[in-house]
Amino acid sequence: MTLDDLELGYDIPARPGMMEAEILTPALVLDLDVLERNLATMAAEAKAHGMRLRPHGKMHKSVDVARLQMARGAVGLCAQKVSEAEAFARGGIPDILVSNQVTDPAKLDRLAGLAAKGTRISVCVDDMQNVSAISAAATTHGIELHCLVEIDSGAGRCGVTEPQEAVALARVIEGAQGLRLEGLQSYQGAAQHIADPAQQAETLARAEDLTARTVAALADAGLPPEVVTGGGTGSYRTESASPLFTELQCGSYAFMDADYGRIEDHKGQRLDQRFGYALFVLASVISVAKPGQAVCDAGLKSLAVDSGLPRCADDDLSYLGASDEHGQIADPANRLRLNDRLRLIPGHCDPNVNLHDWFVGLRGGVVECLWPVSARGKSL
Repeated sequence: MTLDDLELGYDIPARPGMMEAEILTPALVLDLDVLERNLATMAAEAKAHGMRLRPHGKMHKSVDVARLQMARGAVGLCAQKVSEAEAFARGGIPDILVSNQVTDPAKLDRLAGLAAKGTRISVCVDDMQNVSAISAAATTHGIELHCLVEIDSGAGRCGVTEPQEAVALARVIEGAQGLRLEGLQSYQGAAQHIADPAQQAETLARAEDLTARTVAALADAGLPPEVVTGGGTGSYRTESASPLFTELQCGSYAFMDADYGRIEDHKGQRLDQRFGYALFVLASVISVAKPGQAVCDAGLKSLAVDSGLPRCADDDLSYLGASDEHGQIADPANRLRLNDRLRLIPGHCDPNVNLHDWFVGLRGGVVECLWPVSARGKSL
């Protein structure tokens, strides 16, 4: 989408050619140089390990970012909801895995409708009763939907818990009209944010054990999984080194956030040493009335704080607390002035992106592009 496509009077935070100091705040900004380096780094990691890369679109919710990932070799995208998948399909993404359960017949009809229009669609399944509903949607539209059996590898959310459950479910999928059994999803979401390397390794070892036993059981049943998909930004080094996994679903690596940045590998390297911070909430100082403190215009309506308060990119400053429209900033040296701009590193990039309409793309402190958050609010 270009600015010429926008309706007159539509609120936008910036236009190409503006300097960073001219951007209307609070605004979601992307350092394009860092973003491109992050995308190239993960693409190279996946290629070096012979892995397919299917980044998670729920993180960035952006057709423009998805296209950059596809251009660097991604095989497709993950989405978490049908409406997200619809937004990415409209944007031309040809291969989408809904890495979640879709059980509502109306939503399954919409999902099958995407496949009928030419998008390759896969979906996760953990319940035999759901198979018939997915099959009915596929046959109504005269298309094929790809299905992955999901196992609960320790996150305690969706997924079957025993290998023989996976085999029984796979057999039902294999025999259902309009469905193709594609493989297995094993995503250990809880392990992504374990900061202690030894504890994370132990958690992931348990997940890998269940995955290995399930893959073996499927193979013994004559249903060897073509795809074993999983892995995230916090754990991809383990999955990419495993002979079991064929595909990575990493998402946050593209932008990074304060919570992921602290995760260390077994060699003590932090994730933010491998992937730079590309995403910021740009805020403006609106008050310096109190010594040692400034107030900015980015509070709870601009920042997700479920994983903690944001970090100030300037280490001499710290974000102390948020209310609806205000953020308190510790400024011991009293150096901030009215209208100074601050870059804030979100604690959790996924929900933070969903609070904004636009990405402002910066290169060298100059606005290069304005991208819509294409799937903002797409939770159906």
